[in-house]
Amino acid sequence: MPSPPPPPRAVLLLLLLLLPHNAAAAGAGAAAGASSAVNPFTAKAAFIRYWNRKVPNNRPHPAFFVAKLSPLPAADTASFPSALPDIRARLPALCSRAGLLCAGPADAHAASLAAAAGPFTGYSNANFSNYGTGGGAGADSFRNYSPDLNIAADSFRRYGRDSSGRADRFESYEADGNVVTANFTSYAGGATGGSGSFAAYAAETNVPDSTFTNYDAAANGRGRGFASYSQEANHGENGFSGYGKDGNGVRETFASYGNESNVLASAFANYGESANGATDTFTSYGVEGNVPENTFRSYGAGANAGVDTFKKYRDDANVGDDRFSSYAKGANGGAAEFQSYGNSANPGSTTFKGYGEGTNANHHIGFKEYAGENNTFKGYAKNGVDFKEYHNTSSSAAALTVSAEAATSMHHQHLKWSTEPGKFFRERELVAGNRMPMPDIRDKMPPRAFLPREIATRIPFEPNAVSEVFGVPLDTAMGKAVASTVAECQRAPSKGETKRCATSAEDIVDFAVEMLGNDIVVRSTASTAGSGGDIRLGAVTGVDGGRVTRSVSCHQSLFPYLVYYCHSVPKVRVYEADITTADGFDKINHGVAICHLDTSDWSPTHGAFVALGGKPGEVEVCHWIFEGDMTWTVAD
Repeated sequence: MPSPPPPPRAVLLLLLLLLPHNAAAAGAGAAAGASSAVNPFTAKAAFIRYWNRKVPNNRPHPAFFVAKLSPLPAADTASFPSALPDIRARLPALCSRAGLLCAGPADAHAASLAAAAGPFTGYSNANFSNYGTGGGAGADSFRNYSPDLNIAADSFRRYGRDSSGRADRFESYEADGNVVTANFTSYAGGATGGSGSFAAYAAETNVPDSTFTNYDAAANGRGRGFASYSQEANHGENGFSGYGKDGNGVRETFASYGNESNVLASAFANYGESANGATDTFTSYGVEGNVPENTFRSYGAGANAGVDTFKKYRDDANVGDDRFSSYAKGANGGAAEFQSYGNSANPGSTTFKGYGEGTNANHHIGFKEYAGENNTFKGYAKNGVDFKEYHNTSSSAAALTVSAEAATSMHHQHLKWSTEPGKFFRERELVAGNRMPMPDIRDKMPPRAFLPREIATRIPFEPNAVSEVFGVPLDTAMGKAVASTVAECQRAPSKGETKRCATSAEDIVDFAVEMLGNDIVVRSTASTAGSGGDIRLGAVTGVDGGRVTRSVSCHQSLFPYLVYYCHSVPKVRVYEADITTADGFDKINHGVAICHLDTSDWSPTHGAFVALGGKPGEVEVCHWIFEGDMTWTVAD
């Protein structure tokens, strides 16, 4: 029987090229807990070969990094289009296969929901536009709506408009979601009677964005309550524009709003404007929040007999900004009471501009037990103002008179970190046997994968292009997150910092090699075990012999695909530590910590100094490398 012909030379060459890298791919698979070698014809395998060429030290490829690589077959990468419209057309079929964060399709029944009957339990990503318009008495209940979703998008435009005596309740709405957008435009406009309740709304969400435009506008005798709204949320915005405008006897209550949230912004523009007899109460608003930002613009302007109460507002918050512009301007018989307002753990700033001004002096604005620093009162009404037990501890104002024009404002920088126990610590604490609190180091970003560099480079790194490709409107939570990421990447580096935003895994390796050379390793904390509780340190080892070095740290940014903000700073020490239970009996984790030895260029209001004391340049600051983040160093 004749022997088969030898394989073509091109095939032999391809096999020879792949053979040495298959072994490396298998090693990466073993590091990731895989039972077989990585398919050589995938984007993942192509990157591993690239890594081996750029970093030829035969170190294992860590599981946490390999898990982020693109799962796409090579054919998908090679055939990917270049024009943005063509990429947009191709993405829906690839979002799941490529591990991308894409907006889900609209609910198949969205068009019929305007005539559906409640209660609505277990719904998600639906369009309730014009629902309940002109409806009579009854109740709608939205419970466990859009839970645990990535990119939730719900629309309640013109919901309950011109209805009578109708009640609605949103309970556990969008809880634990990632990048959630809700549109309540013209909600309950012109409604008579009835009530609305938002309880545990957007709790523990990541980047919530809720818009209440012309909400309850021209409504009559309607009550609305926001309880535990955006509790423990992370970043995001809530907008109340034209809320209750021209309403009659509308009552709004914000209780426990934004408590323990991180960098949550709320804007109240033209809220209660020209309303009659409106009553608004903000109780325990923004308590223990980190850098809350609230804007009250033209709030209650031109209103009649409105009453606003701010009680225990922003208590124990960390910094933050409040702006009251044209508040109650031109109002008749308005009353505002600020009771126990501004007892922040770390002082923020408050600006009152054009507050209570107008020809009608029939108003009363009182500050009772108001404590704060960095307050500016500009264009403030000279009559009808009562500062009772007002405490201004700012060094720039020893006393405050009714005119209050002399009070000044101190500029401060926003904190990038909260002061959760254990988030920052001193280098001397990194010793075996030490018991210490471990912060919550869980990765709260939605799961995503890298795009292969060949695809990532075809999508311009700018908001409009990303919006077009991924179908993400820029006025949604995800669209705003994209714009914020691009802006942060374009920001000039700090003193001594070299920075780069990596839109692919190859970009990360290139930057690390550029900064540190090609004999490098990448590290991250092994797991989240011990988060939020007390731990005890086992063996502690200084990387590179504990010498002062330079590292490259990379932090996730919110984007439809993985983008990392990588930066290199000098004068750091990096440590690895075994982490045990608080009693020291069981090893539960292996942590990586970095200590910044030069803090001279940090802001004096940085959360590290709030937690540890000291000033910029006086103390070093250490922190753990969180899940999802990484740090590169020269190999030991």
